[in-house]
Amino acid sequence: MFTGLIERLAHIETIEERGEARHFTIAVADADYLRDAQIGESIAVSGVCLTATELTPTSFKVSAVEETLRRTSLGARKVGDAVNLERALPVGARLGGHIVQGHVDGVADIIATRDEGEGWWVTFQPPFGLMRYIVEKGSICLDGVSLTVANVAYNKFSVALIPHTREVTAARSWQSGARVNVEVDIVAKYVERLTQWATVARGEKE
Repeated sequence: MFTGLIERLAHIETIEERGEARHFTIAVADADYLRDAQIGESIAVSGVCLTATELTPTSFKVSAVEETLRRTSLGARKVGDAVNLERALPVGARLGGHIVQGHVDGVADIIATRDEGEGWWVTFQPPFGLMRYIVEKGSICLDGVSLTVANVAYNKFSVALIPHTREVTAARSWQSGARVNVEVDIVAKYVERLTQWATVARGEKE
């Protein structure tokens, strides 16, 4: 479980292809960040929940299998790319963002950016099937960052970033044509599924 509050900005140090899997070494400048990390724990890498398979004081390795590469932007990442990091939420900690699983629902295209006063307005076009889960002033996770939806149209949505978010996350490199991982609100998906089952149950009784 994650919150979408980015803890560190890191970069991809190495990428190794073995079979149909891709193995990443993620380098972290802050040695304290991984001090108590353990092999097998979950770390969200730009919004993707991955398992640490090797650890050093300033790096960790993770693997992405075909399903993960197909559903996320990890397949297009290159050595040197910046990534957002968040370790799993400890029990009793504040939930400062929203409930994030690190289970990416799809990849969205950035179709426009513009300055708006001190803020920065970014517009995304996700897979159309995800639009039903995206509501104005609702929460959304983009590359692991918990953000508030500022505007929703038929097939696109926008968020407004504060300067701090651009400074401390990989959002600083967002530009038109780039792609980001999207995780919609888990509550919306559960409500939809429960409604579907309720409809089926009513139909069986009739």
